[in-house]
Amino acid sequence: MIQSLIDWLEGIGPRIHMAFFEADRWKLYLQGFGATMQLTVVALIFGVILGLVVAMVRTAHDQQRPGRRKNPLLGFLNALCQVYTTVIRGTPMLVQLFIWSFVILRAERNKILVGFVGLGVNSGAYVAEIIRGGLMSVDIGQTEAGRSLGLNYLDTMRFIVIPQAFKAILPSLGNEFITLFKDTSLVQAIGGMELLYYAYTLGGRTFDYMPPLIGIALMYLVVVIIFTWLQGKLERRLRQSDRR
Repeated sequence: MIQSLIDWLEGIGPRIHMAFFEADRWKLYLQGFGATMQLTVVALIFGVILGLVVAMVRTAHDQQRPGRRKNPLLGFLNALCQVYTTVIRGTPMLVQLFIWSFVILRAERNKILVGFVGLGVNSGAYVAEIIRGGLMSVDIGQTEAGRSLGLNYLDTMRFIVIPQAFKAILPSLGNEFITLFKDTSLVQAIGGMELLYYAYTLGGRTFDYMPPLIGIALMYLVVVIIFTWLQGKLERRLRQSDRR
């Protein structure tokens, strides 16, 4: 058994060299990693903007004073937002990417761009519920106090409600970033040239898939560990600022 382990360790070196260093193949992994990070950041920004709009619409609808006439336009927009979040959260990400790639944007050849749209729209539905939960957790009296000071709804949200809700939603937003980072690997299924695409392609060239796949798995793991550490550090600083 020990001899078999020694033989395996002696054989793994050439396989790693062939997968990462021969013909400067490590540059392709870096290119794929850059595309993956770009996908994650752009899709998250798109998702946060979309989710914030949806959350504000739904929160404004839910916080209408009882007994007063409901705003019909707000009711219509709230219904659209509910349909959006229900459909996106109720269907698999991979199915959504296929629909974006082969149905809605079938003429678009840039599959990374399709990935931006698909991942951003998907993330927006989850971010919307995260932000809505944070906004609803802030006492309604805070909103009423802002309105009594002459602030309109958007300014009240911007200066009073959202800053208070941010601390509550930060852990969930961090988890959404991590989930989105890992879900970028699904873009490979529609031909997007990200990290998994290059690993799978290089595995096919060398007829050895183990080193590329294990290598990118470690890359994903390291990034998630680093971001989790940064998220925890930010949360501790926010808790310390609350005590002061």
